[in-house]
Amino acid sequence: MISRFRTVVMVTVLTGALTGIPFSACAEALQGITAPIADITLSFVVPGRVSDVLVKEGSMVEKDQLLIRLYDEPERIQSQELKLLSEDKTKIHAAEAELAQKIVDLRKVELAKSKGAASDWEVEHLKLNVRIAELSLKSAVLEQEQYRRRYDHARSQLERMHLMAPIAGLVEDVSIEVGESIGTLGPVIRLVQNDPLRIDVPVPMAQAGDLAVGQDVWVTFPGAIAVDSPNGRIINISAVADAASDTRRVRIEVPNPLKRPAGERVAVSFSLEKEDQTLGQLKTQ
Repeated sequence: MISRFRTVVMVTVLTGALTGIPFSACAEALQGITAPIADITLSFVVPGRVSDVLVKEGSMVEKDQLLIRLYDEPERIQSQELKLLSEDKTKIHAAEAELAQKIVDLRKVELAKSKGAASDWEVEHLKLNVRIAELSLKSAVLEQEQYRRRYDHARSQLERMHLMAPIAGLVEDVSIEVGESIGTLGPVIRLVQNDPLRIDVPVPMAQAGDLAVGQDVWVTFPGAIAVDSPNGRIINISAVADAASDTRRVRIEVPNPLKRPAGERVAVSFSLEKEDQTLGQLKTQ
C-alpha cells in the first residue's frame, strides 16, 4: 500500500515538474493560466486617413493618453469657429440694450399721455416696440444656444477622430500606419493591462463551497520559489457550476510587480496550512 502511494506521489511530482511549476502545494494545488486584467482592442467609429500614430508596440501608456489621430484640419477649424460664435454675446447685449431703450421710451410716452401730451396710438405703438425688442432678445439667446449645441456636436465629432487610451497599460499591437485610410470599427490598436493579473481556476464543487470572495490565496509562478504568505485574493466565484467537470470557476487577482507576461500556467492554493500538512505527510511516508 505504501509502495503504491509513493508511486502516485512520484507521478504527481513529475507532472508538476514537466509543466514547469514548482511543486509546492502538492495535491492541494490547482492549476490556472494567468490573463490580463484588461485586454482591449480599440477602433475608430468614423472613417478617415491616419495622420499621427503616437505610440508603438511595447509602449506603456497612461489613461486618456492620445494614441492615434485621424486627419482633422477641417473639423478643427469648424470647431474653433463655432466655439467663438458660441461664446460671443454681442447680439444678446445689443438686444438687451434695445429693449431697455424701448422700455424707457414707453414710460416717457405713458407719462406724457397722463398729462394729455400723447395719444393712445403712440402708447400702443411703443408697447408693440417693446414686445418686438423682447422677442429680438429671445431670438439672440436662442441663436447663441444653437451655436453652443453646434459647437458641442463639432467637438464630439473631433473627439471621435482622436483615439485615447481608456486604461493605463501596454500597447500590444498596432494595426495601422500613418497615411493609411481606415473604415469604421476595424481593429486599430490593442492595449493590455497585466498588473494585476487575473486567473480563472476550475475548483471542485466540494472545495469551492468553502471559499469566499476576498479570501487570500497562494499563487506560485513557473520558475519561482513557493510563497510563504498569500499574494492573491479571490474576486469572484461563479454562481453556475460546470456539470461536466463538477467544478466552479473561481477568479483570482494577483499583483504583478515583476511584470510577468500573461498566459503562464501557475499553481494556486487556497490554504498554506493544508499544504504544510500534506508535505509533512509525504515526508513521513
